[in-house]
Amino acid sequence: MRKFKTLDEFEEEYFHKHPEEIDDYLTEIFQEYAQDNDSGALLASLRVIARLRGISEIASQAGMTRRGLQKALSSNGNPRLENVNSIMKAMGYCLTPQKIMQSGAE
Repeated sequence: MRKFKTLDEFEEEYFHKHPEEIDDYLTEIFQEYAQDNDSGALLASLRVIARLRGISEIASQAGMTRRGLQKALSSNGNPRLENVNSIMKAMGYCLTPQKIMQSGAE
């Protein structure tokens, strides 16, 4: 039986070849999350970046076990804000607020 690549595998392969695009990708996935509240999509995207950076290394820096990190970033994951913040720091990023531009605002 033929094995097909998953979307995560395509994304991971792409970012291996284009690491300079990770910053923009992270900005985009958080902007999309702010609009649609799809935590599963956000966690899947963070999982791709964590795999690129090394799951064990990210887990260690975030103060989590490898399994704990994988569970937090799974499609059924429901990580606490502190965990997301720790994971982002371990990947070299921080969570910062961004003002929402209101349509018709002056």
